[in-house]
Amino acid sequence: MSAFLPAGYDPRRPVALIAGQGDYPILVAKAIRAAGIPLRLIGFEEETRAELVAAVPEAERRILLVGQLGKMLKALRDFDAGYALMAGQITPRRLFKGLHPDLKATQILLSLKRRNAETIFGAIAREIEAIGVTLLDARAFLDDHLAGSGCMTGRSFPIDDDYLQHGITIARECARLDIGQGCVVRKGTVLAVEAFEGTDEMLRRAGAFKTDGALFVKTVKARQDFRFDVPCFGLRTLETMREAGIAAAALESGRVLMLDKPAVLSQAKAWGISLCGFA
Repeated sequence: MSAFLPAGYDPRRPVALIAGQGDYPILVAKAIRAAGIPLRLIGFEEETRAELVAAVPEAERRILLVGQLGKMLKALRDFDAGYALMAGQITPRRLFKGLHPDLKATQILLSLKRRNAETIFGAIAREIEAIGVTLLDARAFLDDHLAGSGCMTGRSFPIDDDYLQHGITIARECARLDIGQGCVVRKGTVLAVEAFEGTDEMLRRAGAFKTDGALFVKTVKARQDFRFDVPCFGLRTLETMREAGIAAAALESGRVLMLDKPAVLSQAKAWGISLCGFA
């Protein structure tokens, strides 16, 4: 079913999909249903796609405000969920504005010395596990959509290996320092690194230099918690690369999720963008 499911996984128990933005939760929902596993949905106002919400019967879904952790835990109990899976980003600015913490969430926030996505979602993960619900690796059910090894666009990769390795080194060091998980380099020069603004804004900054031979590298942290943090690469990022004039990307194989991989590869080929996977 998936290489990322835990030992002893029981497909009879419902999986509660905790769904943020974008196509990622939609892909997961389709894969769970295709496997014949009972699906429940926990979505968020102004975040979860309306089409996903509409596709789940009312009795099998809950729509919450971002920050209503107590209600989320109650929904997991009401659903008798054996498992939960987090998919899709919550708007990063909500860490500072637009958060609606209930009492449970407030207690957690007050207990954290550092407030960032990793510490907040890590604390939420502990609360979910504490009520007997197993939080799954968020790559589960999407094995076929992960970056593969080598050039995935059917031709030789246009970036020299020395420059590729330089980009990988920079990206991994940025990830180690918890700055971000991507960078853009050109022939040994760092053009931009990803930070709080996200991948697309970084690509636009790098594209402002209007130079050829730029390479986008996407990696993960050495101790990545894939339960709530899976780096993604999709059609939107591909389109931003095209607009920025960046024609090559290297993605860590087996770890970076390509949202609708067949569509991404087809479009990359059509636009002349080369994609490779590295270990």
